[in-house]
Amino acid sequence: MAQTERGRTAEERAIDDWLPITATRSSKWWHSAFHNVTAMVGAGVLSLPYAISNMGWGPGVVILILSWSITLFTLWQMVELHESVPGKRFDRYHELGQYAFGHKLGLFIVVPQQVVVEVSTCIIYMVTGGKSLKKFHELVCPECNEIKLTYFILIFASSHFVLSHLPNFHSITIISLAAAVMSLAYSTIAWTASLARGASPNVSYELRGRTTLDNVMNFFTALGDIAFAYAGHNVVLEIQATIPSTPEEPSTKPMWRGVVIAYIVVAICYVPISFVCYYVFGNAIDDNVLLTLNKPTWLIATANMCVLVHVIGSYQVYAMPVFDMMETFLVKTMKFRPSFWLRFTTRTLYVALTMFLGMTFPFFGGLLGFFGGFALAPTTYYLPCIIWLIIRKPRKFSLSWWINWILIVLGIILMILAPIGGLRNIIASAKTYKFYQ
Repeated sequence: MAQTERGRTAEERAIDDWLPITATRSSKWWHSAFHNVTAMVGAGVLSLPYAISNMGWGPGVVILILSWSITLFTLWQMVELHESVPGKRFDRYHELGQYAFGHKLGLFIVVPQQVVVEVSTCIIYMVTGGKSLKKFHELVCPECNEIKLTYFILIFASSHFVLSHLPNFHSITIISLAAAVMSLAYSTIAWTASLARGASPNVSYELRGRTTLDNVMNFFTALGDIAFAYAGHNVVLEIQATIPSTPEEPSTKPMWRGVVIAYIVVAICYVPISFVCYYVFGNAIDDNVLLTLNKPTWLIATANMCVLVHVIGSYQVYAMPVFDMMETFLVKTMKFRPSFWLRFTTRTLYVALTMFLGMTFPFFGGLLGFFGGFALAPTTYYLPCIIWLIIRKPRKFSLSWWINWILIVLGIILMILAPIGGLRNIIASAKTYKFYQ
């Protein structure tokens, strides 16, 4: 559970100074901004036009904008709850959960969901990075022999076998900044290239399913795709933990400023790419919009390289809290001595695991829908509301009380429906998929 600075031994302070999340508290509001952009925008933005195509114009516009608004509200709650108890900072999501639900129950509720979110996101980014490399190779060398996606995922993973040994959030600042810039670059390339191409005369906005059941399942999957596009809550407390705080200047203000800037960038990325690309391609859009675009070749190749740089940074942002969990457990519970070799071994094994799973199950669209609903809906859409009700205790039937309960109900519905469509798509893909092709 979160602790005050007083009452800690020198050994505990030394361990906290070694762990990735609490190693430094010197970040500024702009660090918060690009860390949040890197965490939020990623593989999800490339699937948004496809998600809109599975919903149609009306529901697609409403749900995308509603999700942006809801997640901004719940992210504000997380930022406010970081220092909601005088003298304490909840540096990790599970610490906040432990304070709200109790030491054991809080761990049981938060940690499994957060681990699923962060590990599954890293796996999906392995697939995205590999597919972007493969697309780049096909564009710049169309006469070359085809190379298996498995090898491109392996090439992408090789960068993380090096970068994952950067010790903490502050040390990946430049990588995160580059990733944030690239997210704006490739999303802009995607929608401007689509707009320049223009809608074809026979473009169709009809739902692509052959039957009503297909359309319903595709709609459920689309809910998960949109949920995946707003995944930053799982690392927001860990990002805020790197910002200094005093009674006169709490971390809440610079963190919130960074979040607002990040959400403006998110809107600039999400809205044009979702609606312009759907307008141009209709229901012929792929689950990764860059796979649909082929010309101009040099521009689409550049966009795929931008995606590559961005998912390299995003992988690191999502992996860092997992590294922190593993190293905290090994050092504090298992009593291992903090060392370079402990960190090297655990992080290398983690990268190898996510690489292996990405190579084995590269069902990009289905993975987004399944994990977007199953794991991201609780931690992003309604768990912050539950914790807010427990800690802040708004007056019953007040506006705050109603808003939180409405969002809890909507989040639970999303958690139930989205994985159904995603799992169905995974099963359908698995029927024809050959391993390591």
